[in-house]
Amino acid sequence: MNPSSHYFHSHRLKLHYWDYGGGDDRPPLILVHGTQDHARSWDDFARAFHREYHVYALDLRGHGDSAWVEGAMYAFPEFMLDLVAFGGVARRFPAAVVGHSLGGVVAMHYAAAFPERVAAVVNIEGWGPPPTVKAKTYTERLRTWAERVLAAETRTPRRYASIEEATARMKEANPHLTDAMAEHLTRYGTNRTADGSLVWKFDPYLRNLPPLGLPTELAGELFAAVKRPVLCIRGSESWAANLAQSPQLQMIARMQYVEIPAAGHWVHHDQFEMVVEATRRFLADAASE
Repeated sequence: MNPSSHYFHSHRLKLHYWDYGGGDDRPPLILVHGTQDHARSWDDFARAFHREYHVYALDLRGHGDSAWVEGAMYAFPEFMLDLVAFGGVARRFPAAVVGHSLGGVVAMHYAAAFPERVAAVVNIEGWGPPPTVKAKTYTERLRTWAERVLAAETRTPRRYASIEEATARMKEANPHLTDAMAEHLTRYGTNRTADGSLVWKFDPYLRNLPPLGLPTELAGELFAAVKRPVLCIRGSESWAANLAQSPQLQMIARMQYVEIPAAGHWVHHDQFEMVVEATRRFLADAASE
């Protein structure tokens, strides 16, 4: 099954998505990737669900084949706008939304602000930065962000001589990945330059997201506003906060929480079958309510 490539516009940006098909008689399922990732990261997941759902996967702004923003500001509400704009294109409501990391945060914003568009949310480690980041003050995070953005302005993106070299870097950064998945993510996550070398597709400024994350009390308000069923999935070996460490997760009214063993932050790659099984069971239960 090969997905079809499409474009739409959001906030003056030309954005991209993949349509995995499944027929308009099936409920929609929207897949939203994490930071520095891309929509084709969901290929195996989409194939697992396309017989039951009409599956779409977005390249968020600054990622994959979508346009980069002017400047260095990538904020949660703007990512949510992309999901809102895509909904206006697909016109398939309500949709189940599966988001990983940044995509999970975006899905929660979307479900809170536009509940009529959302049937259920599967949030894979999308509830904020690690506790070490949260421990820093806003002023500290603001200065660090500014310094890193200024440094990035003059930094030349790293180039790779071959797909094998870039894949090795992907594996180095994500050691749980299989060789095949690392190669797949690299192949769809790079562009070839004029001299034949490869560079990552994502905007380098995405390495330094602005320090505008929600304070704990506002995050709790946002998560409490989500009235649709939510499945939160965490990898047992991840840096992400667990349920006991995350007050905002405890605010979700209709929440299920699953911790997947022997998995890091990319839970759906590290333990694919377990995540698919948990997701399928949850979405079936949510649809029957």
